[in-house]
Amino acid sequence: MDNGNQIERLPQESERRNEGDSGILESASAVAHRVLEEIEALAGTTACKAVQLVKLKKWAQEQGCWFSDRSQFGDFFDRGSENETYILPDSKEIIKLNDFRYSDDNLTPFFERIKAHNQYFDACPYRMIGFAENRDGKVCAVLVQPYINEARLATKQEIHDEFLRLGFHPEDNGEYYTNGQHDIFDAVDGNVLVGSDGHLYFIDTIIYPSDTGGYDSYRSLSPRFSS
Repeated sequence: MDNGNQIERLPQESERRNEGDSGILESASAVAHRVLEEIEALAGTTACKAVQLVKLKKWAQEQGCWFSDRSQFGDFFDRGSENETYILPDSKEIIKLNDFRYSDDNLTPFFERIKAHNQYFDACPYRMIGFAENRDGKVCAVLVQPYINEARLATKQEIHDEFLRLGFHPEDNGEYYTNGQHDIFDAVDGNVLVGSDGHLYFIDTIIYPSDTGGYDSYRSLSPRFSS
């Protein structure tokens, strides 16, 4: 992270735990929500993503949780629809730079999505440690997640059975799953792993509150449905 002109190493796991896993997530969420309220009051619109990104970058720099050097995250590992992923040698964690693709014109649902993920999939939770720019120069949330070693891709049936166990049921021929509170999309084999312990690990899903137009938002933003 930036500390004056000096770049520090990533905090070790014990240090991050002492800081409180939800502190940065909750504080950043509050910053984004304040921008939403201000824009809505002034302009009568919830389209405020660009302003939120500017405010969050400035806030992260002031708070010392802005990462200006991506080499701190280790080696580039993969690129998905919304995440650049990095891993340090011999690390038990993977680092994701999330570009807020599925937040459309307002970032506030992103923070609720991370909380919902950690509620349902606590075996593979996210921790938010700050912000950084990805290789495309986009401001991203920096998320840390356990690295699932010696894992295989889950089958469609395994994913279906796990959702049923969690109290979800399929909609639109299994395109997404819902429990009436949240709708979960993109739980396909590449985003759900089976560990050597036999447990399913949901490493990447898209979550929207039910009855908020999540289905249409997901289809409009997902590369799977782009023309």
